[in-house]
Amino acid sequence: MKYRYLLLSLFTLASSAWAEPLSGLSAAEVNGPAAVAPLEHPQPPAKLVVDPPLPGPLSKGAVFIQYRVENLRIEPVFGPEALKIAPRIGHIHVVVDDAPWHWADASGEPVILVGLPAGKHKVTVILADPTHKPIDHKTVEFTVPPHAEIHHF
Repeated sequence: MKYRYLLLSLFTLASSAWAEPLSGLSAAEVNGPAAVAPLEHPQPPAKLVVDPPLPGPLSKGAVFIQYRVENLRIEPVFGPEALKIAPRIGHIHVVVDDAPWHWADASGEPVILVGLPAGKHKVTVILADPTHKPIDHKTVEFTVPPHAEIHHF
């Protein structure tokens, strides 16, 4: 038991001796410079990069479209107040075969489509700000093979 108290006393003494020289220093002096860079003002333009559908799933009738964005984070935050967030945030809109409607997605995950009929198709991915204003867009065209149609009943 004496050994335990002696060890605890030595530990306390050592830690106070270590902390004493640091007591007058700022966090920056102890930790060094911040590991993040300040934002540029204005921020560089957001950019959308969309890959063609993955060939493996496409051969079976499933369309997997991977995308990435630059100078923007995909987040499920919407409305005019979200325009004040820095670094900027947004989401995507997806249009299939020039349909008059689209859907919004803020998951940051690949666009996955199943059940498209065999034949030629195109998917437009639109990068949008939190108020749904388009920033950038890319269109990919592909063909679903005839034997690869997936049916859901």
